[in-house]
Amino acid sequence: MSNPFQARERFADGAHYIAGQLRPGTSGRQHTVVDPATGDSVYTYELAGTADVDDAVAAAARAFPQWSDATPGERSDAMHRFATVLTAQAEDLARAESLQCGKPIKLSTEFDVPGTVDNAAFFAGAARRLDGVAAGEYSGDHTSYVRREPIGVIGSIAPWNYPLQMAAWKVLPAIAAGNTIVLKPAELTPLTSLMFAQAATEAGIPDGVVNIVSGAGRDAGEHLVGHPAVAMTSFTGSTAVGRRVAEIATGTVKRLHLELGGKAPFVVFDDADLEAAVHGAVAGALINTGQDCTAATRAYVQRPLYDAFVSGVADLMSTVRLGDPFDPATDLGPLVSYAQRDRVAGFVDRARAYATVVTGGEAPGGELARGAYYRPTLVTDADQGSEIVQSEIFGPVLVVLPFDSDDDGLALANDTPYGLAASAWSRDVYRTGRATREIRAGCVWVNDHIPIISEMPHGGYRASGYGKDMSAYSFEEYTQIKHVMQDIKGVARKDWHRTVFADR
Repeated sequence: MSNPFQARERFADGAHYIAGQLRPGTSGRQHTVVDPATGDSVYTYELAGTADVDDAVAAAARAFPQWSDATPGERSDAMHRFATVLTAQAEDLARAESLQCGKPIKLSTEFDVPGTVDNAAFFAGAARRLDGVAAGEYSGDHTSYVRREPIGVIGSIAPWNYPLQMAAWKVLPAIAAGNTIVLKPAELTPLTSLMFAQAATEAGIPDGVVNIVSGAGRDAGEHLVGHPAVAMTSFTGSTAVGRRVAEIATGTVKRLHLELGGKAPFVVFDDADLEAAVHGAVAGALINTGQDCTAATRAYVQRPLYDAFVSGVADLMSTVRLGDPFDPATDLGPLVSYAQRDRVAGFVDRARAYATVVTGGEAPGGELARGAYYRPTLVTDADQGSEIVQSEIFGPVLVVLPFDSDDDGLALANDTPYGLAASAWSRDVYRTGRATREIRAGCVWVNDHIPIISEMPHGGYRASGYGKDMSAYSFEEYTQIKHVMQDIKGVARKDWHRTVFADR
């Protein structure tokens, strides 16, 4: 396996990007980025310490007045250039993403990088549309209008499953709205976040607007969330860690945006196109080796189709090709780390005591045994309340359960703490319409599962968090609303003054 991206040379000056410059960390602790397909060392760097976070926040605070005072058109122009730079660097970005994550190169090339470029282009346009409510004389004596203003320094934390796209989802709406940002990527996967920040500088976005600190969550991450100069925290990750982030953020009463875990239901009614549902389930369960918070993880299939669906999924999973992420023919790469592979295997191994592993359920041998690979896995005969149905696994594992009535299927779909995404499969528009109304999730697909677009919001219900990424709705997270009320009568004695001194 080979990859021409040379991380050691590219980031020789350090893995932190502060005020437009790469620099080393000061924590005194080393971390090694590992290629999960081979176990080989890719890049070793010193983790960010609290002093590095302080420096990054200070840089963002210094940059805020200039960037927030720029006109929407000026910010838009800079972000259009940003999209152009990202496009020019697409090949390097794709290779770096596949190297650090183990993603098949076709996923990085066809999904991660184009999606990121499209996000940049979208927010370049959206930067010009930070509208408030049109002026109006609601009281009769005043003109009222609403200003939408930037918040200040944003402190964001991104996960390791989609490092490049998560950097884009955090950074782009924040800076389009006039904020500055300090982003902490996962220490496992900092490479493309650093490249993203460098591209912003190359595009002419001022130093300090986009800063990266590559550190561990318990020191750099918690210090960033609790920093008194950080006005808002945006976090994507597990629900358990999200609770800790919320606890710290409330101590400084800052704005909080959480995109947390998921356990997406995949509801197949008895009139669904079986072939489409089978293909959708396998693709939806295995994208990014199942390391996707919106991945199809729980398939509920109405009994007339249940046996054929299970058989079809098992057959199709057996054709999925595991291999070198840089081979264009590879369908499924490794998990991001050996620890993550072992975590996934633990869920499946425990499930053998109460469920049936139809296919998969093991790490491959041979050459692939060097990496963190795990075979596509199909599980049946599990109870609704079992661990493998209720808990987020974050690996290439699909659990299939039968249901009888439509009421049962929709009730089962809602029967976990999560509510990030779901899909409904039927030829009957009334059935799917009911599903889209009754399933409690931030996104419900109909006869598909996974696609996202820059123009539409992404975010969850319940334990999957609150707030939206992407789309113009994200500006509700990254702007403050100010009501301005201006007197239009020009008289000294206002009518309401009677409530204070009526007789004078």
